[in-house]
Parts: sequence; structure tokens; C-alpha cells
Amino acid sequence: MTDQGTIWLTQEAYDKLRAELEDLKGPKRQEIIEKISAARDEGDLKENGGYHAAKDEQGKQEARIRQLEDMLRRAEVGETPPNDGVVEPGMVVEIQFDGDDETEKFLLGARENLTEGDDLTVYSPQSAMGSSINGKSKGDTVAYTAPNGKEIKVKIVDAVPYQA
Repeated sequence: MTDQGTIWLTQEAYDKLRAELEDLKGPKRQEIIEKISAARDEGDLKENGGYHAAKDEQGKQEARIRQLEDMLRRAEVGETPPNDGVVEPGMVVEIQFDGDDETEKFLLGARENLTEGDDLTVYSPQSAMGSSINGKSKGDTVAYTAPNGKEIKVKIVDAVPYQA
């Protein structure tokens, strides 16, 4: 998510992220340290591709650790919302833009709630559209101001809980 607000996660998604963090901070971190050490023992570091690759991998891993720690610190863990047609985090929302015949479906919440391989678009509840439709019901039409300053109207066609 682009802002520093709360991230809504299911318990399953929270547990998955927590497990990934523990793995990265434990066994994976130790693996990288061993790779760096073994590559360092090979000699000249200037021309040692294995050393530089391991250091690069270490940097990416440490960045992911910081990202996970930040997400988990800001996480609000909740149950799957009820199937009552009211838009809230954890719902797959179908909307129709004013003047358009087609609809668009997306998850209102955090990308981390999606199961692997699910390519559903995700909108943050803190986004312009997300905050305007949050709490509204199926059939409601809502207007919001897009980041470019344009006013956009959307009709909520459906809102159902996300099923992994």
C-alpha cells in the first residue's frame, strides 16, 4: 500500500506474512551469511561474482524483512466480512463507472490477502475510491474525486466476501 495507514488482513494472511518474516530472519538470513562467507573465502572480492550476487540477495532480503515488519506493525487483523452487500475491507467489489456498460471487480483490502496465483486487482480502503465506497451498499452510487482532480461516479453492483 502506498500510504502509511492501517492494512486490513485476514488471520490467514497475517499468519502467512508472520511465517515468511520468521523464515527470512532465521534460516534464510543464515543461508545468505554462509553464502557470503564461502564466497569471501574464495579470495579477491573485486572479481568475485558469487560474493556480489550473495550481497545483492542479502540487500533484497533485508528490504523484504523491513517491508514485512512495517506491514505487520500496521496490520489490523479481522475476520472475513459478512455477505451482506455492504462494502468493507475483505470484500470483492463489482462497480460500474458512470456512462460505462462494463463492470470492474476488485478486492478492497491488501494484496497480501490474495491467494497465490489470484490476479484480482486490489484497491486500498484508503484510496480515493476505496474510502468513498467503504460502508456503502450494493446498488448505491457514489461520487469521489480522483487523484487527477476529476470527479468520478461509480455504482456498486455487488460486494461479496473474498474467498481464497
